[in-house]
Amino acid sequence: MAKLYTNNSIEKFNDLQPKEETVNFLLNYSKALSVINCNKMKFEALLN
Repeated sequence: MAKLYTNNSIEKFNDLQPKEETVNFLLNYSKALSVINCNKMKFEALLN
């Protein structure tokens, strides 16, 4: 298991650059998401 996590593989992930449309999608989704707590239960509502 330890051999899976080497320095070389970590360096490859540092160069990731997400597209602007991906970032905008995630930001808009997080703005529209509402979590409602009710009697120890959580309800997720997407407010579009």
